[in-house]
Amino acid sequence: MADPRGFLKSGRELPKRRPVDVRIRDWREVYEEQEFTSLQKQAGRCMDCGIPFCHQGCPLGNLIPEWNDLIWRNQKVDAIDRLHATNNFPEFTGRLCPAPCETSCVLGINQDPVTIKQVELRIIEEAFNSGNVRPMQPDRMTGKTVAVIGSGPAGLAAAQQLTRAGHTVAVYERGEKIGGLLRYGIPEFKMEKSILDRRLNQMQREGTRFRAGVNVGVDITAAELRARYDAVVLAVGATKWRELEIPGRSLNGVYQAMEYLPWGNKEALGELTQEPLLNAKGKKVIILGGGDTGADCLGTAIRQGASEITQIEIMPRPADERPSNQPWPTYPMVYRVSSAHEEAGDRLYSISTEEFLGDKDGNLRALKIVETEFVNGKFEKVAGTEREIQADMVLLAMGFTGPEENTLIKEFGVEIESHGNIKRDENFMTTVDGVFVAGDAGRGQSLIVWAIAEGRSAAAYVDRFLMGQTQLPAPITPTDRPLTV
Repeated sequence: MADPRGFLKSGRELPKRRPVDVRIRDWREVYEEQEFTSLQKQAGRCMDCGIPFCHQGCPLGNLIPEWNDLIWRNQKVDAIDRLHATNNFPEFTGRLCPAPCETSCVLGINQDPVTIKQVELRIIEEAFNSGNVRPMQPDRMTGKTVAVIGSGPAGLAAAQQLTRAGHTVAVYERGEKIGGLLRYGIPEFKMEKSILDRRLNQMQREGTRFRAGVNVGVDITAAELRARYDAVVLAVGATKWRELEIPGRSLNGVYQAMEYLPWGNKEALGELTQEPLLNAKGKKVIILGGGDTGADCLGTAIRQGASEITQIEIMPRPADERPSNQPWPTYPMVYRVSSAHEEAGDRLYSISTEEFLGDKDGNLRALKIVETEFVNGKFEKVAGTEREIQADMVLLAMGFTGPEENTLIKEFGVEIESHGNIKRDENFMTTVDGVFVAGDAGRGQSLIVWAIAEGRSAAAYVDRFLMGQTQLPAPITPTDRPLTV
């Protein structure tokens, strides 16, 4: 145990965010660095519980009490070894995961939980800064080859595990650069792309091969891949976005979030020679959807100079405290304020959009909205609450329904389940022998920590398929789900 009285002596303390009026002028990450001695006090709050429920909150099974204790004792090298034992990419989860481990923290029953996510992030950053993140090349090569299709967190985790097991692994990505949603969907102010690139550099030095700008099913056929590789892992994500089929959807100015966000990232990285094709500058922006993707759109629109921004959610405003029907250690639906919400914009709840209204030239001018009530499991309109709200741009951030049913899926001949995911068995294998699926494509839209756990687990089953046995860890099964009520 770190400090037996640490949770009594120190309260929860997170690093400060840079001042709003400063950070909205650039695209850099919003947090300032926390003093290491302060972080050690936070790690010292860990109680080393007899039953560490933080483990069940994390699908990776991170050894949280162990590395909290090591950081409190200033044993940084041992801490990163324990962290990397279960998590390939703590620099991603430490920035992007909503930390279900913290809502499962035993201390959180009657106090503020340990800042697990921040300790995790600082462990990996200290390791990178001191040169303690090195390539882990395999002792021997197996002669087996694996193609991983998709370079998001699930694909990268599977690729790294399989490379370290001695297989020759190539990652195929249809985007012009490797990274998937990490590169094209996550704004720079949440995770600078240099963070992604340094990890990709490590993977290349380990032997993983990257094939960016290759659209499988178009540039290379599934038959060619299957002839070239001994196994294939589909990690294509759940990129089929949820639509809003209401009158006016085809007006100029109505876009999906993932049509918009990549332009913000290109702008942030200086990759454009002119204004972004989709740009919120000077516009009245409405964001439909109250989740993380909506907040990403909000922060991007702020930095582009939108004149007004409103985020609309059909659900009621969540409670400030954990609801009674979502007891510890479940992940509660409570009111959360992201860094983007601190910066600008209004948030409206219990609102349904009925119609997009346009001008005579076919451009969006307003939304027709109505207030709603959630009654007997469905949304009911509140009579007399219809009104218009002006808008020049609408961004649809309402989630995703599964993988795209494109040429790739058809050529591989994998079966799609009724709810839209790629069907798989208890070994992460699809209905086609030797073709596996990992991440959101098989699980459905989920968290980055689940994607990494999926990639690690699928890699273990691929390794066993190729070699007859495996020593790779498999933290989850395809049927595992988060603890909910």
